[in-house]
Amino acid sequence: MSRYPSFKNSIWRRLSFLVVIFTLVYFPLSAQATEKVGYENWDEVVATAKGGTVNWFMWGGADNINQYVTDYIGKELQKRHDISLNRIGINDTAEAVNIVLGEKQAGIDDNGSVDLIWINGGNFRTMKQGNLLFCGYHGLLPNNQFVNWQDPSIANDFGLSVDECEVPWNRAQFAFAYDSARTQSPPKSIPQLIGWVKENPGAFTYPAATDFNGSVFIRHVFYHAAGGPEALLGDFDQDKFDAVAPKAWAILNEMKPYLWREGTTYPNAIASLAQLFANREVALYFDYDPAIFGINVENGIFPETTRSYGLDDGTIGNTNYVAIPYNSPNKAAAMVAANFILSAAAQYEKAKPDVWGAAPAIDIGRLTKEEKSRFTELPRHPAVIDPAALSQKSLPELHPDWISAIEKGWQENVAK
Repeated sequence: MSRYPSFKNSIWRRLSFLVVIFTLVYFPLSAQATEKVGYENWDEVVATAKGGTVNWFMWGGADNINQYVTDYIGKELQKRHDISLNRIGINDTAEAVNIVLGEKQAGIDDNGSVDLIWINGGNFRTMKQGNLLFCGYHGLLPNNQFVNWQDPSIANDFGLSVDECEVPWNRAQFAFAYDSARTQSPPKSIPQLIGWVKENPGAFTYPAATDFNGSVFIRHVFYHAAGGPEALLGDFDQDKFDAVAPKAWAILNEMKPYLWREGTTYPNAIASLAQLFANREVALYFDYDPAIFGINVENGIFPETTRSYGLDDGTIGNTNYVAIPYNSPNKAAAMVAANFILSAAAQYEKAKPDVWGAAPAIDIGRLTKEEKSRFTELPRHPAVIDPAALSQKSLPELHPDWISAIEKGWQENVAK
């Protein structure tokens, strides 16, 4: 993704080459942003946003996240900018995407119901391909300076270029958890896990591919069957899929009789797997948000001896974002909200282990010395793996078309 504005049909085309270079260096993105979004500067955005409302549609399945958004972000937006935040909990991000899509089909292009969406992956692809997103405003956001857009895992959402259509909120990476009082040597790689499952029948299972975390686990096995993710990156390739998929299905089917309930059924959601782990029906748990391990211990769901780890062959990580629909009637207020969640204050509050414990989406190296030290001195729950250690072996996510094919293939070749 280019950091610089397009000067097509702009007065800058009439200037000399040296003046253009000077502008590119000292005023990146500003011309593009104001041209696309209709605001001259940030002060104008803030003034327009005052007294507005942001209807934020987001997955509502975690009480701690809901509380952070309502009690912290909502109150701060009200206090700082006189903006009312209306958090609307949904079970699946696709619900919000479908609302925007339906409104576009009905010709509702200026007064939509959705102002902000917690989003990434296939839902982002759907909205981007359908021209359902408000884009081109990064240059107006003061806190955009804290985002490292040179990092491919930030600049690309499941392999799709963000193109100034999303603002990063936090980062997540898959990790495993176990009860150290019960399991002395948990498997530390996919090959070890395959062998461990056979040696410990009934002690492991994973959610069906219809669950996000279940789908991620299946992709780890798919990566192993492919010899690593490198051959699978980029656009979906049917020939590559056909070469790798039979190996992956064979591994999963070979594991099947050794799973919980002999693989006759799979948990339908990650919450079900958490309950199995809490009840000691299975010995391993996993999640795309390792902070949940500590939260479940504090809530008395998991034992205090719960510990977590990554895999020696790496685990999949991604960034999740917020996006503004093209037909939001409160775009200025939504931009102010998006800018605030990028602030050091909001990212720090979110990183507190007793609030959420989520890894920051900003580059803390770009903060002041004092702000940076606040992050580095944050306590970490003993059940939660050090995010810095986990990130050293982070694997990329696949293009959404790959994910769809893998999920469908699992249903047809393993679940049935």
